[in-house]
Amino acid sequence: MGSDRPALTVGLDLGDRYSHYCLLNAGKEVMEEGRIQSTEAAFRRHFEGEERQRIALECGTHSPWVSRLLKSLGHQVIVANARKIAAISSSESKNDRNDAEQLARFAASDPKLLAPLLHRSMERQQDLNLIQARATLVRARTMLVNALRGLVKSAGGRLPACSTESFPVRVRASIPSVLTTVAVPLLEQIATLNRQIDSMEEQIEKLGTRYPEIGVLRTVPGVGPVVAATYVLTLDRPNIASNRSAGAWLGLRPGQSQSGDSDPELGISKTGNRYLRSLLVQSAQYILGRFGPDSALRRWGLKLASSGGKRAKKRAIVAVARKLAVLLHSMWRSGQSFQHFPQPAMATVA
Repeated sequence: MGSDRPALTVGLDLGDRYSHYCLLNAGKEVMEEGRIQSTEAAFRRHFEGEERQRIALECGTHSPWVSRLLKSLGHQVIVANARKIAAISSSESKNDRNDAEQLARFAASDPKLLAPLLHRSMERQQDLNLIQARATLVRARTMLVNALRGLVKSAGGRLPACSTESFPVRVRASIPSVLTTVAVPLLEQIATLNRQIDSMEEQIEKLGTRYPEIGVLRTVPGVGPVVAATYVLTLDRPNIASNRSAGAWLGLRPGQSQSGDSDPELGISKTGNRYLRSLLVQSAQYILGRFGPDSALRRWGLKLASSGGKRAKKRAIVAVARKLAVLLHSMWRSGQSFQHFPQPAMATVA
């Protein structure tokens, strides 16, 4: 973004129905303000054939397709990470018009202030949509299972413990007769969701043929096809961060509020992708659980967990999840499979 910098800069605040824009000239003076419909046709009418412009917009639901469209029209597009721009996200005078102007002024002054993001390709986005759709079905299935268990408890009964996959068959005989009319539709829905989830998991399994790095990441205990595919498609590229910053990028590093002599101990930041963070935590629980195979990472986590109490165990799980995020990133970049006990010269993570 140096010598090819366009003379005109646009801040574009995207909305579901309308998007507000602010156009600045080379002297950073407002030339034009207004709003356009948030449709492809409207964006084409407004930006197609225009002098090349630098366009800044916030990352959100519409930003992937809008950014691809504007780039195809020959413009320079900057996708801003709004969560890292307090001047916009925490402004006391926040509205669409002001947000558009703020985006334009940041882009005209120094695009790095917008913490720019790169959207993944259309193909990768569609593969990630498959994973997100599966996650939605899993949440719906869990909600139905919990609802049915609650109904049975309210009638004085209790359903047996079992996996969600076997739930429709295993619990049918334990449902009180007074609840049959309301329980059967729920069981049928759960069975349908099981079939749909199984079908999606078969499709996710096949992603390994298109992304060989998924197979490398799956050599780690507790990292199955869903975790590996979600990691690869969420980070999109291995050079998005250094190995050590991968944990921080996913919100698994403690937050910081250091000032002078004050440096309080804070919880993890919980920024980044929530779903991937939850998957890494589940993998960490497996690694530290009774079925987790022996490894340097497991021993390290168990040593943290043995320092005392439930709080230590929770911290150990998060710490292992953070190490796992770093380890997966390192394996992705190097192409090396997981080593349970790496040699000292290669033990960069565990």
